[in-house]
Amino acid sequence: MVEKVITLENVSLVDFLGPDNQNIRQLAAAFPGSKIISRGNEIKIQGQTHVITRINEILSSLIEHYHQYGQITDRTISEYIGAADDEQQERIMATAPIADVIVFGAKGGVIKAKTPNQQRLVDAVMKNDLTFALGPAGTGKTYVSVALAVRALKNKEVKKIIISRPVVEAGENLGFLPGDMKEKVDPYLRPIYDALEDMIPAEKLKFYQENKIIEIAPLAYMRGRTLNNAFVLLDEAQNTTPSQLKMFLTRMGPSAKVMVNGDRSQIDLPTKQKSGLIQALDILKDVRGIGFVEMTADDVVRHRLVKEIVQAYDRFDVQQQRDQAQRPIREYRPRNDRPDQHPDVRREDDGMQELPVNHEQQM
Repeated sequence: MVEKVITLENVSLVDFLGPDNQNIRQLAAAFPGSKIISRGNEIKIQGQTHVITRINEILSSLIEHYHQYGQITDRTISEYIGAADDEQQERIMATAPIADVIVFGAKGGVIKAKTPNQQRLVDAVMKNDLTFALGPAGTGKTYVSVALAVRALKNKEVKKIIISRPVVEAGENLGFLPGDMKEKVDPYLRPIYDALEDMIPAEKLKFYQENKIIEIAPLAYMRGRTLNNAFVLLDEAQNTTPSQLKMFLTRMGPSAKVMVNGDRSQIDLPTKQKSGLIQALDILKDVRGIGFVEMTADDVVRHRLVKEIVQAYDRFDVQQQRDQAQRPIREYRPRNDRPDQHPDVRREDDGMQELPVNHEQQM
């Protein structure tokens, strides 16, 4: 473990370090593998060489910021940590195989395609402005899509990310949900939040959301908008109605990149309601410039049992279709087979007897 000492000069320690050294503690929390100790006007950093270098760069920037503006806030710390993270990722990207890496996670992990079909999805999004990603649960559709959106934002290919889902209960009637609109719909959007939190530091994600750089909203909020200069993702599209999906697709602006994800096997719409995704796949299959990527059970990256569960359900569906196809069709024969008699006229032997006359009513 390496140690470095930084001496603060011409700096108000209370203003720079914050109450009870809060600013230093916030910086230390961003680098859990290191130690940052403040004693008097000295700050001691202990950790690995590359980590100490990054902390030193941040502290130097904070000192310059203090001399220019006279104060350091929680937000200032977060912004400089985020800027250092971006610079670090750019340095790694310069030496890493770019074709393999989609984006680097909030904790420095590499996020990349793990299966051939996931790589096909990455390639399809690069080539097309509109891409449909289809496949069963656990194949990484949402995760890879969010990673591609974050990459586009970091590379300044787009100015914002817009992610949406239809709010449909998965076979359960949840009844009345308390809270405001955000609190009601957030549970439906939780998988998207989880993916974003893996890829963007918490403070930076909060900043993006507060400034509408990243929007996460139910599908109903898309009506009437023109989505331009944005990476737009519609997740769980199998639960859209035909009119909803048409509405969404026609929001696409000239500089937008759009993805539509769905799983044909998890439609939660009412029984008689047709899925907008199923209809769109049929209508748009021959339109040039639209990419279609089909995931399979081989792309499942969750627990190994998920792959086997998906395959078992697929076999069951195939067998059910075969049984239905082999079932003999019963010829329909009308109840009244006499050609000279109207169907509404009852036959004498149909088991119905004439009701007795109430003679009292005739009197």
